[in-house]
Amino acid sequence: MSEAAAVDDEQRREQRYLDDAYLQLEAMTRRATAAAADAAARAPGDWNATVAHAQLSRRVDSLVADTRPLCFGRIDEESGSGGSGSGGSGSPWYIGRRHVEDEVGDPVVVDWRAPVAVPFYRATFRDPQGLSLRRRFILESGRTIVDLLDEDFDDPDTAGHTAASGLPDPLLAELGRSRTGTMHDIVATIAAEQDRIIRAPLDTPLVVQGGPGTGKTAVGLHRAAFLLYEHRAELECQGVLVLGPNRLFLAYISEVLPSLGEVAVVQTTLPGLAAAWPVTTVERPEVARLKGDPRMAEVVARACRAALRLPEDALSCATRWGSVCLDPAEVTDLLHAAASRGSFGQQRLRFRRSIVTRVTAVLFERRLDVVVDAEDIAADLRKDRATQRALDRMWPNQTAPVVVRALFGRAALMAQAADGILSGAEQELLRRPSRGGWSEADLPLLDEAQAVIDGPPRRYGHVVVDEAQDLSGMAMRMVARRSADGRSLTILGDLAQATAPGATRAWADAVDALGSPAGARVEVLATGYRVPGQIMDVANRLLAEWAPGLPMTTSVRVTDDAAVFLPASREQLVGAVVSEAASVLAAFASVAVIAGATLHDAIREEFRRCDVPTTAAGSPPTPGKVSLLDPAQAKGLEFDAVVVVDPGSVLAADSGAGLLYIALTRAVQHLSVVYVPPLPSALGSAVPAG
Repeated sequence: MSEAAAVDDEQRREQRYLDDAYLQLEAMTRRATAAAADAAARAPGDWNATVAHAQLSRRVDSLVADTRPLCFGRIDEESGSGGSGSGGSGSPWYIGRRHVEDEVGDPVVVDWRAPVAVPFYRATFRDPQGLSLRRRFILESGRTIVDLLDEDFDDPDTAGHTAASGLPDPLLAELGRSRTGTMHDIVATIAAEQDRIIRAPLDTPLVVQGGPGTGKTAVGLHRAAFLLYEHRAELECQGVLVLGPNRLFLAYISEVLPSLGEVAVVQTTLPGLAAAWPVTTVERPEVARLKGDPRMAEVVARACRAALRLPEDALSCATRWGSVCLDPAEVTDLLHAAASRGSFGQQRLRFRRSIVTRVTAVLFERRLDVVVDAEDIAADLRKDRATQRALDRMWPNQTAPVVVRALFGRAALMAQAADGILSGAEQELLRRPSRGGWSEADLPLLDEAQAVIDGPPRRYGHVVVDEAQDLSGMAMRMVARRSADGRSLTILGDLAQATAPGATRAWADAVDALGSPAGARVEVLATGYRVPGQIMDVANRLLAEWAPGLPMTTSVRVTDDAAVFLPASREQLVGAVVSEAASVLAAFASVAVIAGATLHDAIREEFRRCDVPTTAAGSPPTPGKVSLLDPAQAKGLEFDAVVVVDPGSVLAADSGAGLLYIALTRAVQHLSVVYVPPLPSALGSAVPAG
């Protein structure tokens, strides 16, 4: 048999195996569906059957096949390595999106998260990790094998089957695909350095610094999926929280975890966590920066404690057994004892209960011949308006909005709470009328106050935060409160893209704000997979000028499409932008125009006039339509082609260098820059001579 015929025969054999895997998955689905129906029939009056039905229904949902590949490769262990595979020592393991087994329970496809799958992602010719062969399937429509990529670890010559960049063909194909408006999982193409982060233990707090296109978002989401696999019972009960920078970003990543069969996840934004306090105003940058300073945590706590008033007069308590008068010193002792632990709300309740206990004890001593009931005394004191007014003066019932409004609106309270913490000028900067809307910078302060008063909010088994470089120290505290143990955290970001007032400038500061959880470490992803080298080179010129200390992202992709720079006068700018956007839309599926917000109305009107299809404001990317975004809205998104508008005006804005860096790194195929001369010096050398 010729070599070509042997390859064809091997491909047909693998196709038969894959076809059988789909049949086995269908059989698993039928068995689970039948078991769920049986449990449903027994559920009325049977709690165990009700629970089983819920679990089996979730299993049926997770087994339903979709268009994504079920199985994307296989690994063969060295003979005698101890693997059981699907047929004994040294036999293959087929790696895929979910576990599939036959009717007797033997594995047909192994879930990518299983320990046995680790070498599929990490084996190299230098360290084969016990493998003799790694085979990747190149698939069409998810189910049809069109080629095989083999790496025989006993034959170094097969290392040449990867591209010159060292990446396997399936990964290059994925990187080069058109963007469809939503992020895809990377389960078939996880790189070794990404896999080590994904499989980090649940109680290891991770900060992942990654430049544009390094896959940090995908890594964070896949870590969540891995942890749900490893700690199913715990995390399905406690849940996983994913925080993104805005709703547009959440829509973009919304399909990743469901595609991996994971639904025990809450995806929201920081304002989404604080939905009780709608954001209706924008803070001045200097005020937002100060409100995000971690020093504000103690200021807020002091403002909560400032509401306590020690009694000056005796407390008279009327009951059905007579009145009891407690002297100020005794009440003060009870107040201090109650304030020793727990939230303010718990302390307040404890103080009131201690008053009831003390009154009960006094009456018992007086009326030894009468049964004195503490519950009746508590009811009497609740009805005694004078007693309630006195107790409320000493320890009022507080809410977070009342505390924060009072802090900013009353100079005396601010001076008391901020003494020794904030300067007089800083205190004055925070002053504002006691009424008015909340800004996004207020939310962590409100959350801090509520935690002091009512205790921690709902906590999750694991928390993933993306674009975390824009979180202030106070916002980081807000995040840490959502972690059940304060340690199960994945913090993702790129310091080069920090643009918000009070944004994180060093990850060490972020770790401090998170409470310095034990074992916290920073991982760096420096290899870019998404942004082509010629586009990344343009962005790196900017990075080298304004943030020379940050590591530059090195792209593994190089295409033939050089960045295009188009000069235009101020009067011609909008027309030139729309013309270029229409041109690239004819060649690419997803296109974004990224411009300062002041230009949006004029650009959108020109799009309408020229009949260029566009997405609605705030909508996720849509193939065949142009998305019009400002640089901050574009964070975390990717498009086939991007038109960056007037980089000089972007640079002139607050945090302009970071915003321009974001805009320049959203394209995965083509970048156009339409500018009003002169081009910013950092980009000037990117324009071809002549």
